[in-house]
Amino acid sequence: MGHSIHSPRFIHRSLVLLVCLSLFVVLRCFWTYEARTSTISSASNLLFRQQDGPKSRFTNYLWPGHSLMNATFVSLVRNGELEGMLDSIHDVETRFNHNYHYDWVFLNDDTFTEEFKIATTAATSGRVSYGKINHEQWSYPAGLNMSLVEQSKYDMGLREDIPYGNSSSYRHMCRYQSGFFYRHPLVLEYEWYWRVEPGIEILCDIPYDPFAYMAEHGKKYAFVISINEISDTVRSLWSHVRTFMEEFPQHISKDNHMAFLSEDGGITFNHCHFWDNFEIASLEWYRGEAYNDFFSYLDQSGGFFYERWGDASIHSIAASLMLDKGEIHFFDDIGYHHYPTKSCPRSAHKQKRLNCRCNEQDNTEWYPSCAKRFFDVTGIEYPEGSDRNVPKEAGLVR
Repeated sequence: MGHSIHSPRFIHRSLVLLVCLSLFVVLRCFWTYEARTSTISSASNLLFRQQDGPKSRFTNYLWPGHSLMNATFVSLVRNGELEGMLDSIHDVETRFNHNYHYDWVFLNDDTFTEEFKIATTAATSGRVSYGKINHEQWSYPAGLNMSLVEQSKYDMGLREDIPYGNSSSYRHMCRYQSGFFYRHPLVLEYEWYWRVEPGIEILCDIPYDPFAYMAEHGKKYAFVISINEISDTVRSLWSHVRTFMEEFPQHISKDNHMAFLSEDGGITFNHCHFWDNFEIASLEWYRGEAYNDFFSYLDQSGGFFYERWGDASIHSIAASLMLDKGEIHFFDDIGYHHYPTKSCPRSAHKQKRLNCRCNEQDNTEWYPSCAKRFFDVTGIEYPEGSDRNVPKEAGLVR
């Protein structure tokens, strides 16, 4: 028999239910506040954190007992790339960061618009910071022969096979990503970073913390795609690298990856490199003496502007020569797409378990590519489901 809505028992149950719902709402708000303290900066602007102020940490209530790494996502992006950036944020948050709430740092050579900041803050689950790049780090360094720079841009601009051949901005970006991003005041407080560009896709769930994995396994640099560089954009790069190795032998690891970069003991460069639009790396390594001596040495040559040296080649050569083999990691279970190249776990079992929206036939980074060479010279086991019969010469010349 039912109870009247005026009966004491009904009223008691209703109050209990109301208290439970109220407690849930309060806790939910608390969790949200804790995860989004990134949006607080000052009394005059409660939405955005400024470039000063100490870093605060928060407890990960969704994964009790998990200690977050001192890590962040870093995106070099312009206001006009907002739509692509929101797509990237959505994938990263949905596939991984909604469980961890890691911070985001957005960098721009111009001032971010309020539209950009409001939209990206709403899309992210961690603390958010917005920074402007130092003008001196996004301009031509003193001493360049600008006639040679303009001639290089003109010549490469005529080539359909050289993207951004006539672009000054692209050259500034490559130089900045090679030697300055890790020095930005907003990035200095972190020990690890994950690079995220506009318009990328994360194709599979990531049910663990890649930052923690790298720290626990002694890794300092990680990638998912390895291809070859356009040879005419780095014509003189290897000669400068060889001279650097002669002048700074103390910076070269005895257990290096030279065989990944060269098939003749370092005489020539085979143009293999890690595609760094996805990279997870130790910022402490980037800030170290060895890497900065390397960047400074190369920067003095003017090759970023006389040719069109890419930051991916600079990062890859540095990691391959300065780090031990065991300090570089290939994430074979992270599905990733940056036009026109895609990486997908090769195992059908992994694809199903990780809810991937790709399959092994989608892979364009294994053949033709330099990925197989990485495993061959490292001597580690191939990822599950990989094709061992890729021709040796595949992907080594472009």
